[in-house]
Amino acid sequence: QSTFPEIENLFSSAKGKNYWQIVVRYPHCDLVRREDKKQLINWLMSLKGIAFKHALRTADKLIELAYQAYPVVSCSSIEVEQVQYYAHRLLNLSDQRENLIARMVKLAKSLPNHDLENLESIPGFAQTTAVRVLAELGDLRRFSNPNKINAFIGIDPGRYQSGEMDSNLSITKHGNAVARKLLYRAIGQIDNAAKTNPCHIADYYESKKLSSQTKGFKKIAIASIHKLIRTIYA
Repeated sequence: QSTFPEIENLFSSAKGKNYWQIVVRYPHCDLVRREDKKQLINWLMSLKGIAFKHALRTADKLIELAYQAYPVVSCSSIEVEQVQYYAHRLLNLSDQRENLIARMVKLAKSLPNHDLENLESIPGFAQTTAVRVLAELGDLRRFSNPNKINAFIGIDPGRYQSGEMDSNLSITKHGNAVARKLLYRAIGQIDNAAKTNPCHIADYYESKKLSSQTKGFKKIAIASIHKLIRTIYA
């Protein structure tokens, strides 16, 4: 925020390896202002997935943001080095994550029951999502029914019983929180993928959103996770 706050608006979100590589090279807006545009474009083209037209647009926007910026500190400030340090740390963590995911995929592919391939067949499930879900849930054959899986990840509903009253409460949230978050995000991925790859889970999610005026989207997503789990378990 002190060196080049506007750089956060360079892409749709301030994350990703390309974003952090740009931050490492241009941690202060003055560094962009001093850079020759041709050199800037050529360097951007060295980043993964950036061709000439994309590099040109990115360079134009980066230069525009640099001239809009009003930094609090100078280009020689220690804060500039701190920005580079933390950006490097994030890049290193990203590399470690990619290496770990690759090892997980290799291990999952060696399993005899093709569980990874089955998860990848679900529209919206990329390989990373599939292997992470597999890692968190493990072998689903150890569960006697889908409700046991719901309890394992903590989306089984709590209940309140008093005399003749028996009311469903919110989900218990006592289980595997990582698996719960993964599956919650997976519903959004499935819904986005449905534009080109329809799926009964996405149809269910959309129909619930249209038909329900009172339930929040989170509750509808949880109901969709129940359906997703039944699909995975089948």
